[in-house]
Amino acid sequence: MTDLLYSEEEEALRAAVRDLLTDHCDPAGVIARAESGAPHDPVLWKPLAEGMGLAGLLIPEELGGQGATHREAAVVLEELGRAVAPVPYLTSAVVATEALLACADEELLGLLASGRTRAALAVGLHIAPDAGFPAVRLEDGTLHGELTGIADAATADVLLVPADDGGLYAVGADAATVTGQVAFDLTRPLATVRLDGAPGRRVGDAGPAVRRALRAGAALLASEQLGLADWTLTETVRYLKERKQFNRPVGGFQALKHRLAQLWLEVVSLRAAARAAADALARDEDADVTTAVAQAYASPVAVHAAEEALQLHGGIGMTWEHPVHLYLKRAKADSIAYGTAGAHRETLAGLVDLQAP
Repeated sequence: MTDLLYSEEEEALRAAVRDLLTDHCDPAGVIARAESGAPHDPVLWKPLAEGMGLAGLLIPEELGGQGATHREAAVVLEELGRAVAPVPYLTSAVVATEALLACADEELLGLLASGRTRAALAVGLHIAPDAGFPAVRLEDGTLHGELTGIADAATADVLLVPADDGGLYAVGADAATVTGQVAFDLTRPLATVRLDGAPGRRVGDAGPAVRRALRAGAALLASEQLGLADWTLTETVRYLKERKQFNRPVGGFQALKHRLAQLWLEVVSLRAAARAAADALARDEDADVTTAVAQAYASPVAVHAAEEALQLHGGIGMTWEHPVHLYLKRAKADSIAYGTAGAHRETLAGLVDLQAP
C-alpha cells in the first residue's frame, strides 16, 4: 500500500528549504520586488538552485543532478508556495526539465542541473496536459511565429519551442523577442515570445514531451497550492487568536471557528490529493488519474483559503503592505494554470468512464 506520509529525508529537505526561505524570502521583500516590475529574485535562486542543488532534483545523477523523485520536488514546491517565492522553480526545474527528460537531451539537462541555466517551455501557462498547444512555423531551418502566456520566459536562458513539424526546439533566449504581459500574479510573470527567423536545435518530438511536462506541472502545482493554502490557514488562525473584539479573541467566536474548521478539512484533503499525485508520478502509476483528481480539488481550495484569509484579516488584509494579496493573486492565477478545475474534472470523467449523460 502506498505510504503518503513524509519520510525523514523529505522532512529534512523541508526544513532546509524553509530555513533558506526564512533568510532570503521575507514578505516585505517579495512585495517590494513585485512592485518594482522585476519579481524574480536571483539572490534567492542561486543558493536554492546551485547551493542546495534543487534545480537538478529530478535529473539523474549521471547527468549532474540529484536523482530524486517527484515526492521530493513536491516538498520543495510546498515550501515555495508557502513563501510565494518569486523563482522559476516550477517552470524550469520541473516543467522544462520533464520535457527534456522525455527527449533524453543530456546536454541541456546537464546545464539545468547546475542551476546556472534556466529554461522555459514555450507553451501557454493555461494549457492543460491533454489539450492541444500552439506551434510556430519551421521555414528554411529557422523558427517563425508568436506564442503568448509563457510563464517565466523573461528569466529563461533557453526556450523550448514546439514547431509545426512536430519537433521541440531549443532556442537561445537572445534569439527571441520576449515581451512582458500583464499578469494577475505579480510573482510569476507572463510574456509573449516572438521568433523571427530564430535558429533552433531539435531536441525531440514535441507531442509526448509537452504532454509529460504539462502533466508533471499540473501534478506538482497541487503541492504549491497546498503550501499556499496551509500558510493562509495558519496565519489566519494566528491572527484571530491575537485580534480582540468585545474584550475577547476574535477566534473564539463560534461562527469563525466553523469557517476555520471547514477550511482545515479542505486543506487536509488537499494534502492527501497533492501527495497522491506526486507519489503517482514518482512511481509512474495512475499518474493521469491522480493528477486530474489533485487539480480538480486543489484550485478551489487554494482560492477559498486565500479569500478567507483576506476577509478574516479584516482591514489590514486589504492593505498592500500585508502579503495576503500575493497569496490570493497566486491562488487565482494557479486556478487556471495547466488547465482549470473544470477541465481536469472533464479529463477525469473520461479516464474513469463516467461521462455526463
